[in-house]
Amino acid sequence: MTVTRRQFVQIAAGGIGATSLAALGFSPARALADTRAFKLTHATETRNTCPYCSVGCGVILYALGDRAKNAHTEIIHVEGDADHPVNRGTLCPKGAGLLDFIRSPDRLQFPEYRAPGSSEWKRVSWDWAVDRIARLVKDDRDKNLLHKNAAGVTVNRWLTSGFLAASASSNETGYLTVKILRALGMTAIDNQARV
Repeated sequence: MTVTRRQFVQIAAGGIGATSLAALGFSPARALADTRAFKLTHATETRNTCPYCSVGCGVILYALGDRAKNAHTEIIHVEGDADHPVNRGTLCPKGAGLLDFIRSPDRLQFPEYRAPGSSEWKRVSWDWAVDRIARLVKDDRDKNLLHKNAAGVTVNRWLTSGFLAASASSNETGYLTVKILRALGMTAIDNQARV
C-alpha cells in the first residue's frame, strides 16, 4: 500500500488529534451515548391565546424560573397548542414570532397616562389606572344615563359610551361582559371578531 505525502499528513494529524482528546478525557463513544437534555424539561407550561387577530389561536408558553415570590420568570419558547379547537397546534407567522413580541424592548408593560394638553406620557400604577377608569365610567354614566324615552317609558340607556370586546375570550367571559354592560345600560357593544 502506497501512501502519498498528503495522506501521511492527514493520518498523522488525525492520530495526534485523537490521542490529545483521549488524554484530556474525551471519549467519542461516551459522548455519542449520552442523551441530550430537552430544553423544555424544567420549563413551566402555560396555555394562553395569541393576542394578534380575532381568530383566537391557542398558544403554549414555556417559562424558566423557580416561581418564587418576586423572582423573574423568563419565557423561553412559544408554540401552538395542539389541543386548542381553533388552530390545532398551527400558528401563522405572527403567532410563531410571538417570542419576539414578548421580548421586545418597545413593548408596553405598565399603564401610562398623558394629561390633557400634555405631550409627555408618564408611568402610573395599576391601582391608579383602574381607579381613574372606574371614576370616568361612573361620571359619564351618571351624567348621560337616559332614564325615560320621549314616550315616558323607562329605558335606562347609556348612549355616550361603547365597549369593544375581545374575540379571543371564552363564551363564559363574553356572556358575563354583555350582562354587566347591559346592566349598566350600555347599548353600543361590539366584538373584535366582527371588525
